Amino acid sequence: MSRQGYTKLEGFHAAEDLRLGCVVSRFNSVITDRLLEGALKAIRYHGGRADQVVIARVPGSLELATAARALVQSGNFDALICLGAVIRGETAHYEHVASGAASQIARIGPETGVPTTFGVLTCDRQQQALDRSGDDGNNAGYQAAESAIEMARLLSEIRSM
Repeated sequence: MSRQGYTKLEGFHAAEDLRLGCVVSRFNSVITDRLLEGALKAIRYHGGRADQVVIARVPGSLELATAARALVQSGNFDALICLGAVIRGETAHYEHVASGAASQIARIGPETGVPTTFGVLTCDRQQQALDRSGDDGNNAGYQAAESAIEMARLLSEIRSM
């Protein structure tokens, strides 16, 4: 209880004891492998261990949500991290994949109560994706893992009230 009389709930970054799933697209694997390394680095940094993490590989970004929902339905996960890379090409395919992946993944958390983070890069050029998946603290996989950890902790606090 704070001095103002209200209760403040806030997640925190502690991965100990969390069961985490990473769903990773194989398409654009040069990028998605780097995103996965970033996510695993964040999990380790915040006290997580390899045996707490399940990695599910899917063909492309549109398949991320299907695998993520199946993992949620197993009842074995506190949070999920979806990782992919959609890079603009010469056709409208980019818009369909980016939009479909985003909308499908965005529905999982609210519909199931299991935090599901969006670590899917949507870039115009491959260099932009490389920049957002590097080892310099700007890795979108790292950021998605931190968000998943924080949301899992916040929801745990809410549920224990």
